[in-house]
Amino acid sequence: MIEKNTPAFRRITWAMSFAAVVVFACLHALQPLLPELSRTFALSELQTSWTYAIGTLSLGVSLLFYGALSDAFGRRELLIWTLIGMTACTFALTQVDSYGELLFWRALQGFCLGGLPAIAIAYLGEELSRPAMLSAVASYISASSLGGILGRLLAGFFAELGHWPWAFWPLFIASLLLSILVLRYLPRSQHFEAKPFSWRVAAANNWFHLRQPVLLTTFLIGGLNFFIYVNQYTYMSFVLAAEPFNLGSGLIGLLFLTYLTGTLGSALSGRIAQKLPAPIAMALGVVIMMAGSLVTLWQSIPLIILGFFITAFGFFVTHSLASSWVNRHALKAKASASAMYLVFYYVGASTGSLYLQPFWQWQKWSGVIVGSCLMLSFTLLLCLSLRRFGR
Repeated sequence: MIEKNTPAFRRITWAMSFAAVVVFACLHALQPLLPELSRTFALSELQTSWTYAIGTLSLGVSLLFYGALSDAFGRRELLIWTLIGMTACTFALTQVDSYGELLFWRALQGFCLGGLPAIAIAYLGEELSRPAMLSAVASYISASSLGGILGRLLAGFFAELGHWPWAFWPLFIASLLLSILVLRYLPRSQHFEAKPFSWRVAAANNWFHLRQPVLLTTFLIGGLNFFIYVNQYTYMSFVLAAEPFNLGSGLIGLLFLTYLTGTLGSALSGRIAQKLPAPIAMALGVVIMMAGSLVTLWQSIPLIILGFFITAFGFFVTHSLASSWVNRHALKAKASASAMYLVFYYVGASTGSLYLQPFWQWQKWSGVIVGSCLMLSFTLLLCLSLRRFGR
């Protein structure tokens, strides 16, 4: 096993972290463009949100396949092929000029983007010692949040320079570079043991995970957290684009700098869990999310930004601990258990706009916060229910 602070450890950590930055930048780049797309294609807020949500939905669905494929054919090989597919789809997005084309290529891009989150934790767990793996996973999750920030910032400002598809050009170049670097520098698996490919075994493993109360509860926590968190940004984009703020896509993209406290939350989650039982620490993250959401009710840009800083910290504390909890409590097929967690996570992201839309129509942003707090209260109860498994 590769130990911490060795040259091989550094190559793996940097390669997977760079991959996380690019993949999650591609996934989230469309979010600050939603008001612009609504105007361009004359769409409702819900229709527009699907240009973003369909990418997360297809990513979530892809994880049902990639876990079994990587168990049979290898982690590194699957990652390389999906990165190539991601690069091709990102280039195609620079050429679209209709709502239908945008939905098609976003769905296909999302399916390719699923390769990295499907195999990353399993690859790191197989190749690294436990201390090295914990450090590398923390770096990977932090890089994921940084990628979300970078993609949104680049997309917002490039869209203001010209036509909105220009936002995908820097992402295409970064994707191409990433594919080359991973092929060249990511070490081949040394401890991977191929398992015969079988859809029946894959389905049986997934069904087994869903029948474990400790895992199903954690899947729901991850899914419902992202269900609210990412879609608050979606509806806030429309708030900032309208009166009295009238912000363009570049300035709306700056809102996603609030993800930086999420990076801090991921890094500190392990220390928090050393002081508190993991279920209590997850619950604390949800309470922090609720507090941040309430701060945004004061409709001034400084308080909106402060609220999202608080929310991001709480969300990533809970997410980091929940994903680790799944790995610790899966009785078998840990890779497919982690993949199932991410299925719930990304399907939650893609469906949250459907849940929040009636609240938005009722009372605009105030309604979104009411809907958010209702769902987060339920998530809080799920976190507290995990205490019996912790004991």
